[in-house]
Amino acid sequence: LGKVVKTPECVRVYIGSFWDHPLKGSEWSRQLFEAEMRDLLTDLKNVPRNAAVRKVNELVKRVRLAKAHAYIVGHLKKEMPSMFGKDKAQAKLLANLEDHFLKVHRAHQLPVGDFPDVTKFKQVMEAHDLSKFPKLDMKQIEAMEQVLAREIPRLMAQFP
Repeated sequence: LGKVVKTPECVRVYIGSFWDHPLKGSEWSRQLFEAEMRDLLTDLKNVPRNAAVRKVNELVKRVRLAKAHAYIVGHLKKEMPSMFGKDKAQAKLLANLEDHFLKVHRAHQLPVGDFPDVTKFKQVMEAHDLSKFPKLDMKQIEAMEQVLAREIPRLMAQFP
């Protein structure tokens, strides 16, 4: 299910009997159905909290992806010539984009899972002029790291 449902959590499937008649079967199946019913009711009570946690997890995922994007674009911009041959240099950079992803991964110790899909990234970047992107702003990177290291844990501590 993890490949079908795009979420880091495993989807929980409950089993049970929801009819009004007494359960048929062994003592073991009755106990299992009752335990599953209790779990379902507990999880339903926790839906608001779980929804908030899921939103925070999605925010963390987006911040990490933005950070990886910033490092990648900053690296590619740095590799561009300042005067002549920009189109040729950009084509060469995009042709070897996987190598540049690897360089950024190693230089900044970023998890590979935080990187965008190489093919999609390449398609999008082909429509842009890399030399026109701003330089990498380390203050913004530090602000993202501050959010991940301090603000998100403080936010998570507010949930019961």
